[in-house]
Amino acid sequence: MFPKNIYLLRHAETEYNRKGMVQGKGIDADLNETGLEQARKFYEHYQHLPLQKIYISTLKRTQQTVEQFFKKNVEVEKHEGLDEISWGIHEGKPFTKEAHQEYLFYTSAWRNGQTNVAITEGETPDEVQYRQQIFTKVLLKDAATEIMVCSHGRAMRILLAWWLGYPLKYMDYFEHRNTSFYHLRYTGSAFHILTHNSLSHLQES
Repeated sequence: MFPKNIYLLRHAETEYNRKGMVQGKGIDADLNETGLEQARKFYEHYQHLPLQKIYISTLKRTQQTVEQFFKKNVEVEKHEGLDEISWGIHEGKPFTKEAHQEYLFYTSAWRNGQTNVAITEGETPDEVQYRQQIFTKVLLKDAATEIMVCSHGRAMRILLAWWLGYPLKYMDYFEHRNTSFYHLRYTGSAFHILTHNSLSHLQES
């Protein structure tokens, strides 16, 4: 059952990403043409992985990012623990100056350790971590040892900070872009990071 190789990636680009619009748990957007190309390149680069299981969020942009792997008859499971954080009243809206200032206020508070506060009608990092803890129990009980996990930007920051033993206020250490790839190994007692924020699949001709 151990060790487990965990291949963690952020979903590919949507129009919300391209336009700089807020896209959280409440926005179920499709990939755009750039995102579909990113997903194709990701598959071509990593199709050799001996995957036994794929976990995705309940949002279709994660499914569309990794669905080319489905033809390899890998078991797929959705889990809401992998959903993006809710950005509350700002979801689906462009970053106005006022909205951006509010975003900066809360992300600054999180970096100061106040991970129990949220944008109006949104989620706190602590709440996201709670549902990720439920997912992680499922992950670690899974008999599969080669597992791909496709999630979202802020959710990945929170997940990686927790898995690697960092207080959540350090979550911004974990950088990401669309289809950023992290390889981690779980030894039975701890997660270890082997590959950090790789975009090598996008740099190939």
